[in-house]
Amino acid sequence: MKTSKYQVLKTIALCVVLLAAARTGKAQIFPNSYINVDWQVGVPLGSAYADKASGWGMNFEGGYYITPNAGVGLFMAFHTNNEYIDTQTLHLSATSQLTCDQQHMLFQMPFGAAFRYRFMPEKKFAPYAGVKVGAQYCKTTSYYNVYSTSNEKWGVFVSPEIGVNIFPMGPNLFGFHMAFYYDYASNQNHLLIYKVDGLHNIGFRVGLAF
Repeated sequence: MKTSKYQVLKTIALCVVLLAAARTGKAQIFPNSYINVDWQVGVPLGSAYADKASGWGMNFEGGYYITPNAGVGLFMAFHTNNEYIDTQTLHLSATSQLTCDQQHMLFQMPFGAAFRYRFMPEKKFAPYAGVKVGAQYCKTTSYYNVYSTSNEKWGVFVSPEIGVNIFPMGPNLFGFHMAFYYDYASNQNHLLIYKVDGLHNIGFRVGLAF
């Protein structure tokens, strides 16, 4: 678990360095493009499986403004929520039981198309409203003793958000990004005695804008 977290942090750092190195050429080659790289906090709603708030998430989005206000692009995000479950007896069937403590993990990875409308184009402070639509891969895992049980499903994903890009050095140069989001996915994961019928999340993102 610890090693995987370090690998994620190394990947994030590499992505940020590459984007920062490319930002000078971006203004010349793609003057109407945008890129956001974010750390995100997410809270699952309406699910009893790993429903604790978590900051183990990232969001990557890039696109192009087809008009000064309207932009289209692509996105990919991932998020992990964990929850410890005290020792209990699970009645798996009429003839089988399992007594153990557990570590629940909920991993979500949506990706697809992104649409946004910015209200103050070519300004240092550029608020916008947007929506993301696509597919979501979801994996639920229960770790108990030296064993684990997992289930993987795909679903349809939709996520409205409001946010702002802030460019202290001038419009469309290196800056900062903040956003609040809600998302819904149709994933239905059944694991042991637990059922996840659709996933709802709320959260916020903070990161870099290019």
